[in-house]
Amino acid sequence: MIKVAFIGAGSIEFTRNVATDLCGFTDLGGSLELALHDISPDRLAFAERLVRQIVAQTGSAATVTACPGRSDALDGAAYVINEIQVGGYAATRLDFDLPARYGLRQTIADTLGIGGIFRGLRTIPVAVALAEDMLRHCPDAYLLNYANPMAMLPWAVYEGTGFERVFGLCHSVRDTHAFLAGLVGLDPAEVSFMTAGFNHQAFVLRFEHGGRSLYPKLAEVIDADPELQRRVRVEIFRRFGYFPTESSEHSAEYVPWFMRHDSQVERFRIFVGDYLARSEENLRELDELSRQLAAGEALDLEPTHELASQFIHSAETGAEQEIYVNVRNGGLIENLPAQACVEVPCELGPGGPRPKPVGALPVQLAALNRTFLNVVELTVQAALTGRRDHVYQAALLDPNAAATLTTDQIVALCDELLEAHAGLLPAALRPLAPVRPGPRPVAARSRSAEQLP
Repeated sequence: MIKVAFIGAGSIEFTRNVATDLCGFTDLGGSLELALHDISPDRLAFAERLVRQIVAQTGSAATVTACPGRSDALDGAAYVINEIQVGGYAATRLDFDLPARYGLRQTIADTLGIGGIFRGLRTIPVAVALAEDMLRHCPDAYLLNYANPMAMLPWAVYEGTGFERVFGLCHSVRDTHAFLAGLVGLDPAEVSFMTAGFNHQAFVLRFEHGGRSLYPKLAEVIDADPELQRRVRVEIFRRFGYFPTESSEHSAEYVPWFMRHDSQVERFRIFVGDYLARSEENLRELDELSRQLAAGEALDLEPTHELASQFIHSAETGAEQEIYVNVRNGGLIENLPAQACVEVPCELGPGGPRPKPVGALPVQLAALNRTFLNVVELTVQAALTGRRDHVYQAALLDPNAAATLTTDQIVALCDELLEAHAGLLPAALRPLAPVRPGPRPVAARSRSAEQLP
């Protein structure tokens, strides 16, 4: 029996997609056990109904178990999929609303910036505890992490525990490869890619067809399209020479040049507060799925080629393929720190997962990555050691916060967020006394949506 444990199973997207893919693999047959765990009884009940419906519609012989206790889900698991969001939508709103009172704008706030720091501080202790439980209940299992901040969580797991079989999975590289191939009129399968860096700030180092670089053709396409020129990621490509893997909405808040300027928000169509809109849409989707399940309606299920399901299928069958993973660097990227968590290609097949060395990044990309790394490393250390000064230092070094706020404002904002999230933070980071509120809310600023990646 191949036991796959879903931690945070109430997540709509990943549970549905991975379960649908796994149930569609006929060569896995009836050997699948899908064990679901969520700390919310309502979410767990929803996940169980959803996955049982997927099993029934696909005709799979997989068994489904709902586990209120995490240890029951982990016992004997071969794969553990982490898709938690600690604090849920309420915590995410705080990550947006309190910084907005100081005039600090964010788009996604789950990876870097003030929002990424505090999501990391909430999530790292839970991810570390999960890995420690895996050492007790399923030490040979793979931990497949979907939760953000991706560059922080695997790092915290392998540094804070003895567990090393952790692989972070994200769609951004695959989606970017497809996007670039489409821009130059080719199928992604016809194009040779090599991409590396940090999750959400990796770069396409090789973009070739028939041994010739496609970057000159991409530059021609961009020069001929004024709308493409109104994208943050295109601007980063034009200034740094390589295309970044993350969407413009994400990329805008990882650097100091865009979010603080009204003109740049307008020019590059940056959707301030984008993740809040996405979260609210997810809640509506949850309601609609719940209605369909209660009514006994058939679900619209299509294979998604989800990365976790591809990983599991290759590990079980020996099928060879390449995906991108987030793992300890250890020399995979020569000019980034060995202890950092980096995103690189990984060969899957009979020999198990094999992350591939990519050499050194171009010096300008490594330099930009280091501004990202500063925030990631200090947040990981703050969560693992309980050092409050590292929280302030991470925020002070964050490019977007530093470009927008003074040092006193950044520290005051951190104090407010530490108090607001106190119940979800390590004890050493909780404030000892109530915090005085910061400035009054600032006037709303313009926002506009960028619809494409």
